[in-house]
Amino acid sequence: MTAVLIITILLFLCYSALIIYYRLGWLAVPNFQPSTINIQHSTRLSVIIPARNEEQNIKACLDSICNQSYPKEHFEVIVVDDHSTDSTADLVDGYAAQNIKRIALKDHVDTPLNSYKKKAIEVAIQHSSGDLIITTDADCILPENWLQTIASFYEMDRPAFIAAPVSISPAPGREASGVRWFIEIFQSLDFMVLQGITGASVYKKIHSMCNGANLAYEKKAFEEVGGFNDIDNIASGDDMLLMHKIATRYPDKVLFLKSKEAIVQTKPVKSIGEFFNQRIRWASKADKYNDKRIFFVLMLVYFFNLSLLVLPFMVLFQNIQYSIFNIQCTMMELWVVMLLLKISIELRFLYPVAKFFGRQKLLWWFPLMQPFHIIYTVLAGFLGKFGTYQWKGRKVK
Repeated sequence: MTAVLIITILLFLCYSALIIYYRLGWLAVPNFQPSTINIQHSTRLSVIIPARNEEQNIKACLDSICNQSYPKEHFEVIVVDDHSTDSTADLVDGYAAQNIKRIALKDHVDTPLNSYKKKAIEVAIQHSSGDLIITTDADCILPENWLQTIASFYEMDRPAFIAAPVSISPAPGREASGVRWFIEIFQSLDFMVLQGITGASVYKKIHSMCNGANLAYEKKAFEEVGGFNDIDNIASGDDMLLMHKIATRYPDKVLFLKSKEAIVQTKPVKSIGEFFNQRIRWASKADKYNDKRIFFVLMLVYFFNLSLLVLPFMVLFQNIQYSIFNIQCTMMELWVVMLLLKISIELRFLYPVAKFFGRQKLLWWFPLMQPFHIIYTVLAGFLGKFGTYQWKGRKVK
């Protein structure tokens, strides 16, 4: 039991150092102000949106794209309909006059796949005319200056790959209650943590991390690394696995766009089942990363949370006293102290991230969510490796 406690303390120290490093990394990322840049509108953009049964979301997404400040003659929108069985295709076709094109994935797929989304993006890129590929999801809302900000950032630094910010917007109090309210607040906080880590890790170049709801990359870079070749059999990873391939070829040309003008809003899932399916899908690619730096980070986070989950149960069998710096305390007391310190360190990291996203008020709920975060991290990590999940009506291993 003493060995378990020592391991937990060592994991805690490593985890704390990592979070502090992420905080310093996030604060170091420069804020990009597109209004100060002389925008030439010289970059041709191709916006790609994979969509499957998105009749509830696609119209709002396309409306936000139609309202972009970037000149319409300099960008195209390609929606790839992934075998939808609802009215998604008809809704997209209603925007044909606004330079929005639909491609039916069924016309390009003859055999079952393990990653339809990668195939959808690949097909769209083959039919695209832009120099810069921008991907988002059908349930996202894009701010008015989204494309203008990405284009000006690209024209200033010419990155091969751009990771950009994404925010989950919980429904107003009257629209969500009970379990749904809880899971939406939880997601928003959890997602902010991931976004803070994304910005810090990309800026510090310590590992590859991004979200497919807001990405941009050069078409030529995508083609030079072979696109999704060698990773197309992995169900998830159209974002981070591709990012690593491009980062390997262009290590100094992968950047994070830290601008409020570029924040994409996406919807939270509405049930615990949907949430776990989403997070298991994300976790399923953990051992597929060629970037072993992020693999070791994920292992540290997983085993630290696992130790925090196991320790209280061990106390039931033996809760002896220990002497730490001449202070007598029980194992349970040490566990409580580590948990409180963990919350404090994470909150210190999260505050500037929440301020960037305008979500500071949600931080009041952060301590309450902590036990559930530990449990979900352990469960999702385990099931991501050994379980299956449902996504978009498909069962995936």
